[in-house]
Amino acid sequence: MNSEDLARRAGKVAGWAARTGYTLGRRLPGAGTAERSLRSLERIAFSELRRRLEGVDDPYLAALADASSATAASKTRFSGNGQAAAATTTTTTAVVPDGDRPEPLRAAMAELLSRSVGFDREQARDYLYALILRQLTPDEARILSALSDGTPFPLLDIAERTSLGGAGRVVLRNASTVGKAAGVRLPDHVPAYLTRVIALGLADADEESPALDTQYEILLTDEVVRAAEEQVRRPKYVRGTVRISRLGAGFWQACDPTR
Repeated sequence: MNSEDLARRAGKVAGWAARTGYTLGRRLPGAGTAERSLRSLERIAFSELRRRLEGVDDPYLAALADASSATAASKTRFSGNGQAAAATTTTTTAVVPDGDRPEPLRAAMAELLSRSVGFDREQARDYLYALILRQLTPDEARILSALSDGTPFPLLDIAERTSLGGAGRVVLRNASTVGKAAGVRLPDHVPAYLTRVIALGLADADEESPALDTQYEILLTDEVVRAAEEQVRRPKYVRGTVRISRLGAGFWQACDPTR
């Protein structure tokens, strides 16, 4: 099986994992036993997913390994007169490409360009999704799941209020209630999670929504938000919303384990 097939199937493994785990878990007697069995199945499934994802070639690493093996050498020569042997070791550590072998970065770019010619639309999409999936933490996957139905969640930045009433130094970005809704394991890291998810293009930060006034008030009681407030003398609250992006919706549709 080639790397393109592995990339295309990577997202589908998670779906198989969830369907298998949920189905068998429900058949077991006792909720505790079912949960333990489900977790065991999840570990097996995600180990398989990790193995398959690692099969997706990294063009740079492949080129780097190739260049290193071709140009870095270490050899030991021994000489002696039959009584005592003296060892002389010569080691070459610099990677210097020869005339017939391109540098690793150039080779990696050439490999990507070559793949772009051979990939069809579906292969290119699945390659992208597989690489995105490798970058997500489990908590970030939970957040994306909570956003997947299109529901907007409140977003809050805290800055230091300037003398003119504007926003100065920002001490907290992207606090949100979506973490609690998603049941993340590290609630105090939700701002960092959301910053990464938005940076990956899986979610969009938008304008404030009056319909979420109650949730904004709840967010102000969050421990992370209250700790940020103590860092400035006059806090200024910048409200917004976060929702799944077009890329995030397509990504989730391809990777949704419940489908």
